[in-house]
Amino acid sequence: MATRLHKIVNLEDLEQYVYVTICEREELQLGAFPMTAQVLTRAGRPCGLFFCVHGPRATKFTAIWEAERNRVLFYGSQGERFGRVQLSGRPRLERPLAQRAAA
Repeated sequence: MATRLHKIVNLEDLEQYVYVTICEREELQLGAFPMTAQVLTRAGRPCGLFFCVHGPRATKFTAIWEAERNRVLFYGSQGERFGRVQLSGRPRLERPLAQRAAA
């Protein structure tokens, strides 16, 4: 699995990129399935984000943004990693993320 490079400016760009990447790979209609996001913490400090697209028939597709390494790891419904993307911009965890549907 090759590492790709992608430019991200802010958290909204990151959320949109993750949502579109998962939907395109899994052939899901954009906007038809909700995505939730949760802040990951280590020793009480934010260290990344966990994204989950809730697909049909209770399937879940996930991605993790590792803030320290500034990369996104994508996982399929069986937990298999299908992608790794190095980000060239660095979003900041400047606001708490609530669980919400992606548009």
